[in-house]
Amino acid sequence: MVNDAPRVVLVGPPGAGKSTIGRRLSRALSLPMVDSDKLIEEGEGKRCGDLFAELGEEEFRKIEAGYVARALATGGVVSLGGGAVLTESTRRLLQHHNVVWIDVTAEEGIRRTAGDTSRPVLAADDPAEHYRTLLSTREPFYREVADHRVRTDSRPPQRVVAEVLNILDSE
Repeated sequence: MVNDAPRVVLVGPPGAGKSTIGRRLSRALSLPMVDSDKLIEEGEGKRCGDLFAELGEEEFRKIEAGYVARALATGGVVSLGGGAVLTESTRRLLQHHNVVWIDVTAEEGIRRTAGDTSRPVLAADDPAEHYRTLLSTREPFYREVADHRVRTDSRPPQRVVAEVLNILDSE
């Protein structure tokens, strides 16, 4: 692990609960929380969804990679956007960090993100099928970068946080 590296980096699909779990972990560990999506929004002056829609995925991912590198240079708890793992340079950077994959089944992810218009990456004629495709496309990348995997389906955030804390304590 690198000096000043995050204590833990959270990756996972939209709706898995990365931001919620990250905030709670941050409080439990008394460490700062850095959300790469929030960094993008502050730095670019636009919501991630708007920027994604405006630039397209390829350009958005290039910009995102720079913000992810900045987030990974901080201490504390880092939560990455769901698609950050699609970028090879990000996956390489994650090799040097403690990465927890916050995972959710397709059905639960679909339920949690239904009607969320702030996520253009999920916009489709058939949102459920699109979400399943997104999961199957990204799953190999989550597997590649993650040291641990924690499911959030049917579990309150405090139980998920407790599981992540147990993982961190065992290292």
